[in-house]
Amino acid sequence: MPGVFDEAERAEPPGEPEPGLVPVRDPGDVGDPGTADRPGSEGDEIGGAAQAAPPDVAHSSAVMAIGTVFSRLTGFLRTVVIGAALGTALLGDAYQAAEMIPYTVYELLLGGLLASVFVPFLVKRRMRDADGGAATEQRLLSVVLLALAVLTVLAVLAADRLISLYAGGYSGRQREVAVLLTRLLLVQIFFIGVSGLASTLLNVRRRFGAPMWAPVVNNLITMAAGLVFLWVAGRGQTTATVTDGQLTLLGLGSALGTVAQSAVLVWLLRSAGFRWRPRLDLRGSGLREAARTATWMLLYIVVAQIGVLVTANVATRAGDRAAATGSGLAVYKFALVVFQLPYAIIAVSVITALLPRMSAHVADGRRDLVRADFSRGLRVAAALLVPLWLGMLVFAVPGSITFFAYGSITPDGARRIGTVLMVFAVMVLPFTLHQLLMRVFYALGDTRTPGLIAVPAGIAQAVTAFALLAFVPARQVVIGLPAAYGLFYLVGAAGAALVLRRRLGGLDGRRILRALTRLHLAALPALAFAAAVVWASGRLPGDRVPALVAVTVGGLGGGALYLLTARRMSIPEIGYFTAMARSRLRRS
Repeated sequence: MPGVFDEAERAEPPGEPEPGLVPVRDPGDVGDPGTADRPGSEGDEIGGAAQAAPPDVAHSSAVMAIGTVFSRLTGFLRTVVIGAALGTALLGDAYQAAEMIPYTVYELLLGGLLASVFVPFLVKRRMRDADGGAATEQRLLSVVLLALAVLTVLAVLAADRLISLYAGGYSGRQREVAVLLTRLLLVQIFFIGVSGLASTLLNVRRRFGAPMWAPVVNNLITMAAGLVFLWVAGRGQTTATVTDGQLTLLGLGSALGTVAQSAVLVWLLRSAGFRWRPRLDLRGSGLREAARTATWMLLYIVVAQIGVLVTANVATRAGDRAAATGSGLAVYKFALVVFQLPYAIIAVSVITALLPRMSAHVADGRRDLVRADFSRGLRVAAALLVPLWLGMLVFAVPGSITFFAYGSITPDGARRIGTVLMVFAVMVLPFTLHQLLMRVFYALGDTRTPGLIAVPAGIAQAVTAFALLAFVPARQVVIGLPAAYGLFYLVGAAGAALVLRRRLGGLDGRRILRALTRLHLAALPALAFAAAVVWASGRLPGDRVPALVAVTVGGLGGGALYLLTARRMSIPEIGYFTAMARSRLRRS
């Protein structure tokens, strides 16, 4: 939502400790205190900038939001197609393990540093260097591309050992399947890195829309590969019946999607005026400063990726022990994708716009504006995340049947996905809070504190996951894994909030708590309506039709009821969204 925050920056008097966003009004409404979307007496106006913003800012905000929606929805459909092709049994588990490895290896060695370290670093260099940071960008790109090429070759050669690390319980044909898929998918590391670099450079240039749209290409190509696999191999394949040729078709198709995504982003970066000229003269580049900052960030990334490693091993071992559909890594990963949708569609837009903005405030010595941006970003995101996490809790099972019960996934397998998703749903707000708090640290140039905070959070996650494997029946382990996952973010958010409260002179906690309380109260009538619809539809015969009725009627009716209740309660965070939607409709 770059338009929201950019407009606020122009509207805020420089001396106010708690700047607010100007309310959206039509020209004829200026100065009218009775405007429908004007907040109540809380003293916190959250208006949209859609009407007041220049056309380019409003257009950028709309492109980014729509791109995020299309990217995440096509990503969800990609997951549905892969599920239909491979199912939630051992073959599906093997593919999920293989697909996870290139992303975790990349994230461990580079990915996390781009967003957390190099965006603030490049923003600072663009503000301070005579050439606008151009030489620094050229050097960074040259070094990282060389490192990516070496990393990709080494990872492909080590595919067998990586499977032993992430899925140590695999043996026989399942191990062969996982190793083959991993070797094919590890080629993606280089292109994942290129996409990350291009997105970073586009974000620094405040081109937020392009990185949101590019994954759509990747998702469509991978979906096509999954559909071709399903057509060639048929449904119900297992690790014993699938052929290496069929696996190669699926693996290369998935890798091709990543190649296409990186090509689109490189083209968009070039259209933004960037021209890469290889430079390895690092003396005086300032990259040593970023490397020192990255040292502590690496601690955070290592701890987080150890959590991924522990989760993968616990899920794969539990699936092997249970020898039952929906007890391993595949069902966990499918539920995880759905869990991340609300955060990815709503909060990522806020966070992407906030990090460069907060970094600039830190450079100007305005920590009060950093605090204000954090508070406002969390409250605006929560206005939609609150009803979404509650809706996810109610619609997890019927929704999973509606979208996943096709091809190789039976209705019972889809119910397992829904059960895991119900546990994930509780973690939506803690996950978002943690991500926003981390961005405040990165804007402050502090990666040491997040690294130290991650250690107890990671220990809590690992201990809980191993305890599940040791003491819970194998078939139920995957249901408890989201709780272990969420502990990392709960413990991390608590520690981060305590530290930042001291550094920023508070986190506007009372206003945030008041907003969250009112948003949850506004959602209660919608929650009751949705639960009643789910209960009533469950009395209908069949699986897919009752599930579709529950999701459609309960979702649309509950959503409308939430908006009506929130408006009657004069909740300003909702006023921003309704005002923005109305202003866009009037311009169209």
